[in-house]
Amino acid sequence: MGHTPSEAAPEADGTSHAWDSPPHTRAWSDGKVIKEGFPVSEVSDYLERGDTVVWLDLCSPNSTGLNVISEELGLDHLAVEDAVSAHERTKIDRYRSYVFLNLYAPEVTADGTMVLHELSAFVTEHALVTVRQDAGLDVGRLIERWDDAPDITLGDPGGVTPAVLLYGLLDLVVDLQLDVTQTLDDEADALEELIFETSFPVREIQQRSFRLRKNLVALRRVGLPMREVVNTILRRDLRFVAPVLSPYYQDVYDHTLRVAEWTDGLRDLVANLLDTRIALQGNRMNEVMKKVTSWAAIIAVPTAVTGFYGQNVPYPGFNTHWGFVISTVVIIILSVSLYIVFKLRDWL
Repeated sequence: MGHTPSEAAPEADGTSHAWDSPPHTRAWSDGKVIKEGFPVSEVSDYLERGDTVVWLDLCSPNSTGLNVISEELGLDHLAVEDAVSAHERTKIDRYRSYVFLNLYAPEVTADGTMVLHELSAFVTEHALVTVRQDAGLDVGRLIERWDDAPDITLGDPGGVTPAVLLYGLLDLVVDLQLDVTQTLDDEADALEELIFETSFPVREIQQRSFRLRKNLVALRRVGLPMREVVNTILRRDLRFVAPVLSPYYQDVYDHTLRVAEWTDGLRDLVANLLDTRIALQGNRMNEVMKKVTSWAAIIAVPTAVTGFYGQNVPYPGFNTHWGFVISTVVIIILSVSLYIVFKLRDWL
């Protein structure tokens, strides 16, 4: 182990055009890497040895590219179609001689948008084939997990097996889902602080809450079925996972449960935050209405007094200096009195 990822050379038969980037290839025997970066056409040669495990990674292949692989490994055309088609659901399908999985690795961009990187995998008795719809998932991180986990290979009597490789893949995908869930949790905390800010930026709160709910729905859609995927692999009748690997897969299963429970909790939290936002907005509106009403009452006093003195009929103090003074004093006293009363009642 300890090798760096390399890219396969272009095919001699000209099939390198069948994928956007050169495939990654690697072969293990007796728990050690014996070759990597070999052409895809040599995959079957390594598999014929019987004691060799092969990993092949394809990025954005088309039907022609996968047909080459299906011929090498004897894959069903239905599974090949699912691997080529984008936006397939998270699932695991069992075929006679292999297992097909479709997974999603989420990523939150700098602007808060979540991107789902689709990944398919074929797991045969001696091979793991990963098919990525885009280059968003870094296979270098996957190789590092395989190289940095010698305890797993030593614990498995078969050394490096497809089950060991699949564990590293599932562990990486679920960890990425956990990382994104943590990011969304932090966003929910930031949204909570924003709601209780004095400035109360309504537009920003609405935009961020909508984006957060959208991301949670997308994450839950791809993360929740992971429980069934891992649980199916752990089933004894499948006989895919060796007993020594069961604790590792069980750990991945526990992480899938945590993702599901965490996203459900965040959905409830966001719903409560939105209810709180509406309640606070109503309370703030009531406060504004109280202040507007109070000032309207204060302004009504001088309006009433000046309106009374503006009548074209004689009255006490009519057309005299002391009448003007009295009216002014009445306005000031009544206005100040209303202001004090409203202030004491917290209406202003």
